[in-house]
Amino acid sequence: MSENKEYNPDIINLTDDEGKEYTFEVLDAIESEDGRYLAMLPVFENPEEMLEDSGELVIVKVGEENGEEYLFPIEDDDEYEFVADAFIERLQDVFEINEE
Repeated sequence: MSENKEYNPDIINLTDDEGKEYTFEVLDAIESEDGRYLAMLPVFENPEEMLEDSGELVIVKVGEENGEEYLFPIEDDDEYEFVADAFIERLQDVFEINEE
């Protein structure tokens, strides 16, 4: 008996300060006492752009301002390292991850 599992990626669109739009697939989320974090990969319409991309995880912190959720870069190096290590631990069995 085969099991049909439909793949429905969690895709989000972000706009930077200059108005340029980016599309990401959310691979994982972690919640800790310091906040909620997302690990994402860029999504490209053009296969050539995908080949040119470094393939690095984009890790952001979820914050709230005026009742709306926003994604912020993680400014603190120790916080970033802690969260990145947690994502690598969780995702290394599914994805090929090269730690640098």
